[in-house]
Amino acid sequence: MSEHPERALPEDKPLTIAGTTYQSRLLVGTGKYRDLSETGHAIEASGAEIVTFAVRRTNLGQNPDEPSLLDVVSPAKYTMLPNTAGCYTAKDAIRTCKLARELLDGHNLVKLEVLGEEKTLYPNMTETLVAAEALIKDGFDVMVYCSDDPLLAKRLEEMGCLAIMPLGAPIGSGLGIQNRYNIRLIVENANVPVLVDAGVGTASDATLAMELGCDGVLMNTAIAQAQDPIRMAKAMRLAIESGRDAYLAGRMPKKLYASASSPIDGTFF
Repeated sequence: MSEHPERALPEDKPLTIAGTTYQSRLLVGTGKYRDLSETGHAIEASGAEIVTFAVRRTNLGQNPDEPSLLDVVSPAKYTMLPNTAGCYTAKDAIRTCKLARELLDGHNLVKLEVLGEEKTLYPNMTETLVAAEALIKDGFDVMVYCSDDPLLAKRLEEMGCLAIMPLGAPIGSGLGIQNRYNIRLIVENANVPVLVDAGVGTASDATLAMELGCDGVLMNTAIAQAQDPIRMAKAMRLAIESGRDAYLAGRMPKKLYASASSPIDGTFF
């Protein structure tokens, strides 16, 4: 029984995307590792069940003379999440998603990202909205990388995107969540999963995202560019679990002044 019945605890909803329920709330990418062997071992250590990859930069067998990602990441074990990294227009993103569907035999689950410019890799939300609408109309299940604007996040949900993925900070920056208040607003207003995408640098960043009530976190560079990626992958797995439990437990209220751990009420002398 909770000691604070007047404070309703958050509901422990499972993470369900496109009709599939996942145990892990950590999603990982496949870029920037030293080699494919390290990629495979780090993903396994992370416990992730959804693995994302850049369609434009990844060999899935279309180049038979080169190593294939599928040699270390089996579609039988993981949900493959093709993404449109490197696309700067809606037209390019739509074309890339269609290519992914061909390469993966009709696979419709995609992560849409349309970038604004190379320096910050911030999302171009005008082009993102155009691409999302076209892809949904074409039968794709769209998880969408977006800015941390609560109004635009809600608009993407209303269009039919099945997961909203606001950035915590610029892609690959490792700065952590820079605007926790906007992320919290997006979470409170959403009826679909919200996953922080981009900006995580270390385990505490992932924990914070989960404590804010996010349904999951997607990361790549924080693991791949760590000095020991496999150990960091394990750390991220534990951080996600810890943050989720802390969120569900309901943290104590913050106070301006001290409050004794051992109250003096009822003492004998």
